[in-house]
Amino acid sequence: MEVMIHASRFLLPSLAVSGAAGEPSAVPNYALVVLNQQLPRFSPLLWKHARVRLCADGGANRVYDEMPKLFPDQDPLDVRYRYKPDVIKGDMDSIRSEVQDFYSNLGTKVVDESHDQETTDLHKCINFILDCTPDLDKSNLCILVAGALGGRFDHEIGNINVLYRFSGTRIILLSDDCLIYLLPKTHRHEIYIQSNVEGPHCGLIPVGAPSTSTTTNGLKWDLNNMGMNFGGLISTSNVVHDEKVSVHSDADLLWTISIKKLI
Repeated sequence: MEVMIHASRFLLPSLAVSGAAGEPSAVPNYALVVLNQQLPRFSPLLWKHARVRLCADGGANRVYDEMPKLFPDQDPLDVRYRYKPDVIKGDMDSIRSEVQDFYSNLGTKVVDESHDQETTDLHKCINFILDCTPDLDKSNLCILVAGALGGRFDHEIGNINVLYRFSGTRIILLSDDCLIYLLPKTHRHEIYIQSNVEGPHCGLIPVGAPSTSTTTNGLKWDLNNMGMNFGGLISTSNVVHDEKVSVHSDADLLWTISIKKLI
């Protein structure tokens, strides 16, 4: 079975920093989607690493209002000019008119999909990245989603559902406190821990279907051919023990790990 490699290099100041021993040197092509929740404190770092930046509807309000607060010693207007999204897309029921006008006048592409009420704004943005960005190499694509956690629980579940609907695409949901991504059952997984910025608390969660066999290596409480299901065992409040965590399961699992407050 093919091995899928994971590493949260987007949390590091430079993507060129050497990783742990054995970690591949190839760096993903990052795309960034900003949702309508509080911006993580490391949003400027995500913006820097991304090749394309989208705001999902009211996510544009967050960039406009909150990005200047991350640079309290700088002129807010200068910050807004510097952090201009490439695209704003969604059903446009949340973005303020003055925010839309501001970015539109700067050349941001605004895509109104209010006719589509069957998919979430995040889903719409993922589709745009996959279908409408010909200059972005999709062969090593990783989509970072800022503001994906927190707020309304149904929105969080909708964002997690997007991970499953686009299971063939690397998508990472981010908040100020943690990240979540899918470990498809079609692969074995090696997760290289960036211990200076993430961990040690982590979890493996079988959302969607139970696992009858999950095996890990590198956690404080490793699983050895263990079954996991809601109503039974799930691996929450686990702790990363090694620089590399290996996971093999017969079910799709969500991986989550805490993000440190040092950045």
